[in-house]
Amino acid sequence: MKELFDFILRFGNLNQQQIDFITGKAKETDLPNDEYFSEAGKIARQVAFVVSGILRVCYYDNKGEEITKYFIEENNLVVDLESFDNEICSSTYVQAVTDCKLIVFERKDWIELLQTIVGWEAIVHKIISRALIQKVERRSPLVSEDATTRYLKFLEIYPTVVNKIPLSYIASYLGITQSSLSRIRKNIARH
Repeated sequence: MKELFDFILRFGNLNQQQIDFITGKAKETDLPNDEYFSEAGKIARQVAFVVSGILRVCYYDNKGEEITKYFIEENNLVVDLESFDNEICSSTYVQAVTDCKLIVFERKDWIELLQTIVGWEAIVHKIISRALIQKVERRSPLVSEDATTRYLKFLEIYPTVVNKIPLSYIASYLGITQSSLSRIRKNIARH
């Protein structure tokens, strides 16, 4: 739990009683590689903090191709916010791409935290805002650049991810084929 509170306390203050209350609502769990945290077509009912590991958010386009939208690394919250908040079916999958350790909150407990702890909503809002800004910053440079530049940017953005996850996911995130990605990696290695 220490990692969770080290993270949360960067966004606001909590007293020991509040920390104990939050701890009582949290459950530590393992999510093995390839398992889903949440699935398209289902309502998201959990929020989790990533203690270790990497997850990806993906969906299937109208051609049935799998598209990776982004990766979620340790020290981040993971939730399909639209589905969770509005209790509607999700349009994306959240999948572990390495073995993950998560601290999970069920929806009813999360709502109780929001209603009970003064300042919790403000802390959560700051965390979510940070995540949204990060998402935009990480996606926007990838849109206009050529594939090699997009890959180099990817390495900057996700330095710890590249050796831990399948290249097919990286290729899908960059919007290129796996063979193109292999070519780019070879060219970079030569320089």
